[in-house]
Amino acid sequence: MNEEDESKRHEIATPVWTEEQLKRRRQRNMAIAWTLAALIVLFFVVTIVKLGGNVANRPL
Repeated sequence: MNEEDESKRHEIATPVWTEEQLKRRRQRNMAIAWTLAALIVLFFVVTIVKLGGNVANRPL
């Protein structure tokens, strides 16, 4: 086996995405982003509720 055959054996073909695949990937990414944002807001609200309203009146 020569060097040229060896180098071509390890090449990875670049995937060709269809417009439908790109659209579905964008939709999936947006769903993940919205879910993450909702979890962040939920954790923030739960933290504020657990700390109560007097969190700003604590002694420094």
